[in-house]
Order: sequence, then structure tokens, then C-alpha cells
Amino acid sequence: MIQTPPADSLSSLLLEIGTEEIPARFLSPAMSMLKENAESIFEEYSIGFSEIKTYATPRRLALIVKGVPPFQKERVKEVYGPAKKAAFDESGAPTKAAKGFAQSQGVEVADLVTKKKDKGEYVVAVIRQKGVAVTDLLHEVLRRIILSLTFPKSMRWGNGNLRFARPIHWIVSLFSGETIVFEIDGIRSGNVTKGHRFLSPGSFAIKEIASYIHLLENNYVILDPAERRRKIESGIENLASSVEGNPIKDEGLLNTVTFIVEYPVPVLCSFPPDYLALPKELLITVMKDHQKYFAVEDADGRLKNFFIVISNTKDENSDTIRTGAERVIKARFEDARFYYEEDIKKPLHARIEDLKRVTFHDKLGSLYDKTSRVVRLASFLSEKFCPGRKQDIERAAWLCKTDLLTGVVGEFPELQGLMGKYYAMHDGERKEVAEAVLEHYQPAYSGDKLPESEEGCIVAVSDKMDNVVSFFAVGLTPTGSEDPFALRRQALGIISVLMEKGYDVSLRILVREAAGGLASGTSDVTKEVLAFFVQRLEQLLLSQGHDTDMIQSVIHFVESEGVSLSGVRERLLAIKSFRNESGYNKFLLAVKRINNIISAADDAKINQELLEAEQEKILFDNVTNTGPAVGALLREENYFDALKALSALTESINNFFDNVLVMDKREDIKLNRLALLRTIGSMVSQIADFSKLKEN
Repeated sequence: MIQTPPADSLSSLLLEIGTEEIPARFLSPAMSMLKENAESIFEEYSIGFSEIKTYATPRRLALIVKGVPPFQKERVKEVYGPAKKAAFDESGAPTKAAKGFAQSQGVEVADLVTKKKDKGEYVVAVIRQKGVAVTDLLHEVLRRIILSLTFPKSMRWGNGNLRFARPIHWIVSLFSGETIVFEIDGIRSGNVTKGHRFLSPGSFAIKEIASYIHLLENNYVILDPAERRRKIESGIENLASSVEGNPIKDEGLLNTVTFIVEYPVPVLCSFPPDYLALPKELLITVMKDHQKYFAVEDADGRLKNFFIVISNTKDENSDTIRTGAERVIKARFEDARFYYEEDIKKPLHARIEDLKRVTFHDKLGSLYDKTSRVVRLASFLSEKFCPGRKQDIERAAWLCKTDLLTGVVGEFPELQGLMGKYYAMHDGERKEVAEAVLEHYQPAYSGDKLPESEEGCIVAVSDKMDNVVSFFAVGLTPTGSEDPFALRRQALGIISVLMEKGYDVSLRILVREAAGGLASGTSDVTKEVLAFFVQRLEQLLLSQGHDTDMIQSVIHFVESEGVSLSGVRERLLAIKSFRNESGYNKFLLAVKRINNIISAADDAKINQELLEAEQEKILFDNVTNTGPAVGALLREENYFDALKALSALTESINNFFDNVLVMDKREDIKLNRLALLRTIGSMVSQIADFSKLKEN
């Protein structure tokens, strides 16, 4: 029996990897990897622990393991030997094979056991290995943990072969107060760490793990990123409140700033209020994306002429930080103002011709060619769904890419569309046109909002569909994890808009119309593009929690000429609701009986005079009475009620099969009965493929 070590014999382990500044985006994933890899390696070496915590600052990755026993866990290994019949004779005495095997494994013959494996029985040596001292293993364990870490980009330095995010300068490794000594690429571990690069640049020793985090804090390093984040959030809240404002929070910015400082001190700064005449989003982008500053707004959401810098120094240095940050932001705002004022000198509509001088893709022509295709498809959709808005939609489609030629978007690409809206409004374009220029990029990512306006929806679908079809047409399709033109994301955007807005147009028609705008000579990719959309829709519906069999029962409609994506979804929801009805299973089985006997060729008309058996006459009457109502419900896309109406045929279908020979020797009788069943099957197949559905 394995004894659990007493609590007072358990120890803690510290590993700190000191480096040059690691990029902020690497650190959160590195913390997770450090924890997962450490847990895995500890398990591999049979070393117990109660808790593993990881920490990170720009200059260090740290691991603290608690509850580590002095010895490995006892390990049990089973080694299979010869077959039982070869190991023991008829009287049960061990043979030379058994004795030799036992001796080779260091066990007594009497300790051998027999176990079944595959189709036979074999003798097995059960070897118990007592755990060795953990201190004898940790030098290799810690070395492996460090070498197991990978980064999106890594580097070598000096003459060494080690690759890491940034050069390693020191390694701290302590266990139960003792240094675990090992070496990696010439870097020898010890118990000496460093504080803040500027505020406490000297080295100091860690003698006890319990004091490690506190000693770092005394040397201006807050090790725990969660604690740094709390200090940042509370600091920016208090400073913004002091000028009657609120910080514009951004999760991405908070995460970044948390991992670019070791000792966060928020500093309130200001800029001349005349810059507030520039678009709010432009100013925020300059502050956030280029300088990592937090903008401040008032209670009504108007930008204030204040911002907050997260310094990496003491409070007493705040004046110096403020002076530098205000000088930098003024210069950046001046650049932004210059680009903006130059841009508004030339209206967007005057830039349409300039699109001819910009290549969209060398296989797909210029941005003007691309825009022309978007206009063509948008015009088709507007005629179909909102002819009264066709002029605005076409205008928005012509303008939607023109802001890519402006100075602001050239400097700040993340503002594409948004600056187009501002410029369109400045040019006196209709509000609907300006909004569509912005909205046509939506949804830009998973979870992004959909366009709100009709104009925005139609231009968005047109733009994204042109991208998908165009790149497929020239053979630039997504492969594996590679999707350089984000076609998967754009396909999901099209699906989301079409389903949520309920546009009654099939993907097949849309793909065909988009392909019609391509230059001659491109291949017909309708089949490939539709299959691509089927995959995207399947994944989307699965992620929404729909059952696989129900998805499969309706997904084929995506490739149909006359079924819209909203129609596919309505069918799926109807099946989902109908499955909860008490008659679902019986109707499902009845329909499957029909599908098992009919074929696509069974489309002859029913001849009432050829109906002989009472059961087939009853079924015919029920189908005749039900058909018109079902047809009306299908036209209304009321698929649930259509299923309810069709399920009323269950009893007469089963009575027909139980009492009537469908495959009668008389050809005309047989074909007439198949036609009757085909009539039912045809109505059901307009809702779902019941062969894919499972019983409840």
C-alpha cells in the first residue's frame, strides 16, 4: 500500500526564466503552456504535486509548484512474458521459459501472474519500482520544462543552439530552499534573480520560495499579471473620474498593457481640445493601437481631451512620463489631421476612377474591376428585394472601396469603412449610402454585429460573395488551416446575413450571378463553392447545438435552386420542434417504409380507377384531402404545421403497407400504387430527407 507523505514533508518548487523583454502577445499563451507542460512532465516522472501556478512579466516566466513530496510515487510496471502453456507444464510446474523470464525481470517465479492478452494467456512479471528522491530528478525535469516551451516566433543568440522567444539571461530553480543546479546552452541555474530593469536593476538572491513574490515587489516587479491588471483598471477608473470622464476600456488593450509593464503606474495626460474636431474613432485608434493609451469619454460618449498612459516607473516620475506622452500624442494627432484634411479635399466619388490604378489581385484585375462586380451583384439583389433603394445601394457599392485610397486608411488600415462613412458624410452623400460604406465590411469577425441597414446588408453580401467566388474561380481556395483571403470567415458572414435578414434567394442563384461578373475564361466553380458553403453551414449549425442527423436531413437544400438559407433554417427548426411530438417516431418509420420502396422514377399520375384494395382507397382519399393544405403550408414556409398535417397520414400509410401488395405482378397496378406513395414522399421531401433522421 502506497503511503501518502505527511503534509509537513511536502515542499514547494520555484522555476523562473529571466529574459530580455518578450512580446506581450506571447506571454498569456506561454503561461498556459508552461503550466500544461509542467503538469505533463511531472506526471511522466511520477512526481506528485497539489498545485501549479504560472506567472509572467515582460522579463520573466515563473512557475511555482506546491505540495511536492520528497520521493517519486511508487511505480508499477507489467512485463508480458511467454504464453502460459509454454511457461508451465501439464502438472503446473514452471518450465525453463518461466524461470528464465522471472530471472530476467528480477522477480521470483512464484510472483509471476497470468493475464489474458489478445486471444491467449501469458505470464506477467509485476515489477514495483520504489520512487527515487525528487531532488535527483528535478535538474532533468526543469530542463525539460524550459525546452518544451514554444513561441509563435523564436530566436537563437550568441553561439548557442537554444531557441526561445528572447535571449535567456538567468534561471532561478529552488526546491525546499535548495538550489537545483542544471545548465542549458551555457546558462547555469541558481538562486539569483533581478528586479525592475530601471528601478531596481541589481541582482538579489531568493533564499525562500515563500518570500519570492514579495521580494520581487520590493524591487518594483509585480509578478502576477492578474494583480497588475487590477492596478491598471482601478487606476484608469480613478484618473478618468478625476476629470469627470470614463476610460474607454478595451480588452485587447488591457491585456497588452498588462504584459508590457512590470510595475504599472497610470498617468493622466491631456491634448489640445482642437483635435477633437477630428473623427472620434481616428483619435482613439491613434491612442490605442499606436501608443497603447486609454482614451477618456464623458457620460454621453463624447471624447474628452484626456488620455491615460500606463507607465513602467514610479509615481514620482509621472511628470516626465506625462510630458513625453503629450509631446508624442500631439505629433501623432498632427499626422492624423494632415492626412484627414488632405483626404477631404478630394471627394470619394472622384476616387472611383483611381481604383483602376490599384491591383486587387493579379489574377482578378484592379480594385475598379472588383468594385464593378460588387455593383453588378448588388444591383441584382436590390432589384429583387428593394427596388426603391437600388440607387442608394449602387452608389454605396461604387464608393465602398474608395476610402482604401485615402491617406488616413493608408496609415490606419483598421479604419477602412469607418473613414469611408465619415468622408461620404462630408461629401454630402445620403446617410443611407454613408452607413452602407461602413457596414459592408460587417460582420468582420466571429461574433461581430451584422449590418443594420438594407443597403449595408446587400453591399456586404455582394462584396463577400464576389470574394469567395472570384478566388475559387482562379484556384485560390482554402486548404487545411491556410485561408489567406479569409474566405471561410466571409462565407460565414454571408450565411449570417442571409439567414438573419431572411432574403429569399438561394445560394446557387447568388453564386451564379457572382460568377457572371467574372472575366471570360474562368471555370464554373458553382459546385465547389456550394460545397464550401455546405461545410461552413454544417459547422455553424453544429456550434449552435443542433443534432447532426437533423442538420444532415436539410443541408442538401443549400445546393437547391429554389431554397434560401432562411428556408433551410426554418426546415431545421420545424424538424427540431416536430421531434418532440408524440407521433414523430411512427411517422418517421412510415416515411422510411415509403422511401425504401419508391424511386425517383415513380412519378406517374395516380389513376383512381386502378385503386382496388380498401386500404389504398382510404390512403388515396386522405392524401387527396391533405395535399392542398400541405401545399399551402409549404408555400407559406410553415413547415412544422405541414409536418403535423402529413403525420396524420401515418395510420393509413401503415395500413396500406400491411394489407396491400405494392409490387403487384400487374404492371399498371404496381405503378399506380408506387405513384400514390411517391405523392406522399414528394411532399415530405420538400421539408427534409427523412432517411437521415433518427428515432427519438
